[in-house]
Amino acid sequence: MERIREASPRPMARITGGIYLLYFLTAISGESFIRGIIVSRDPAATATNILAHERLFRLSVAVGLIATALYIAVTVLFYGLFKPVNKTVALLAAFFSLVGCAIQAFGSLFRVAPLAVLEGSPYLNVFKVDQLQAVALMSIKLNAQAAYVSLVFFGLFNLLIGYLIFKSTFLPRILGALMALSGLGWLTFLSPSLANYLFTYIEVLGIIAEASLMLWLLVKGVNIQRWKEQASAARSSG
Repeated sequence: MERIREASPRPMARITGGIYLLYFLTAISGESFIRGIIVSRDPAATATNILAHERLFRLSVAVGLIATALYIAVTVLFYGLFKPVNKTVALLAAFFSLVGCAIQAFGSLFRVAPLAVLEGSPYLNVFKVDQLQAVALMSIKLNAQAAYVSLVFFGLFNLLIGYLIFKSTFLPRILGALMALSGLGWLTFLSPSLANYLFTYIEVLGIIAEASLMLWLLVKGVNIQRWKEQASAARSSG
């Protein structure tokens, strides 16, 4: 039992990396399903595409929710992993991430709303076709606005996780620096016009930072001795 207890940080880190990988795969596939379906300035074309690919559109919403659930799991595991560094900061980081996940989940209602608007129910006959198409596209844009808000909270999460990694002794500091920089990048969504202008650079930086952390956790795990030293120090100070 003592050996299992001593080895626990590394399996926990690798489990975190594995769930992190599943999150990446689901998030990317969920967005790829609707690539080309949404035409940002053409409600008629968007409505036609949604109705022509209804199952794929529904699947993208479901996969997006699965991705959110996986990120909640990653958040909880990160809290356990970084609690020895600073429990208060780890808890605050988890709070920001969970708020971001809640906003994403709520925003998915706007993503699925076009299906209800465009389904052709009799009670919708009071509206013209072009009006329904405009409402469907507006709903999708509201989903995008919710995503912008959630990215601000994820930016705060990444910034704090970067700080915790940098202060830890059991992960490379370069990972902390990358996560902090990616967090600052997502915080530009406080000004969506600036964020959209810089989006390619922000996205690339975010992918590099989170993918690097994910791969390190999955392949290398953490330095067990240093993690246990910090955990012991945290218990003593507590």
